[in-house]
Amino acid sequence: MVQDKIEREISIAAPVERVWEVVTEPEHLSTWFGSDTGKPVEVDHLRPGGGMVVDHGEFGVFPLKIETFDPPKLFAYRWASGFPGAEVTDANSTLVEFILRSEDGGTLLRIVETGFTALPAEVAELKYEENGGGWTGMAERVKEYTEGL
Repeated sequence: MVQDKIEREISIAAPVERVWEVVTEPEHLSTWFGSDTGKPVEVDHLRPGGGMVVDHGEFGVFPLKIETFDPPKLFAYRWASGFPGAEVTDANSTLVEFILRSEDGGTLLRIVETGFTALPAEVAELKYEENGGGWTGMAERVKEYTEGL
C-alpha cells in the first residue's frame, strides 16, 4: 500500500525573505528546481489559481497550479508529476507545500507532498518513491543555492 505523505526539513543559513524568493521567483526556481536545460520556469501570476511550468528535461514538462501564496510563510501548488504535460486535476496531481519559519537566525524549510493515495494505482507507488528521493535532493539544492547567494 502506498503512503500518502513525503516530508523533508532542512535548516538554511539565510533569512526567510531570501529563502522565499528562492522557492517562488522564476529566475531562482529555474536554477534549483528546473532541469539542466537552461530553460527558465514560466510563471503566470504568483497567486492562488495562477500557474507555472517547469521543464525537467528528459523527465518532461510539468504545469503547476498554485494553490496558496502567503509570503513569506507558505507556497503550495499542485502538479501531475506522473503525467508530464498534462493539465493538473485533483485526480492526477499531488499537493506540494513549502513552509518557511525563522529559526536561529536562519530559516527552517519544510517541504511536504501529499495526495499519492488519490493517484491512479499504476503511478502512485512509483511517484511516491521517486518524489521522496527527489525532495531530499531538492532540499539540499535549495540550501546550497540560497546560502551561495
